[in-house]
Amino acid sequence: MTKPDAPKRHLPTSPFKAPVALAPKHFAKGDQVTHDIYGLGRVIDVEEGIAALVDFGSAQMRILSPYAKMTKL
Repeated sequence: MTKPDAPKRHLPTSPFKAPVALAPKHFAKGDQVTHDIYGLGRVIDVEEGIAALVDFGSAQMRILSPYAKMTKL
């Protein structure tokens, strides 16, 4: 088993700009969302910085932070 690559750090002397860190996504109870795999849903509960419980109609799923595949509508 191999380890995943460590994130590359930006050297201060580099002529290239440092990568911009994206702001973490925040969801609130009642937000309507879409997920790349599960489709449309509504946020039922939020555990700040950990996960969001989302009702997708046919199933309720606990989506873990950083919510890469989920966006707010």
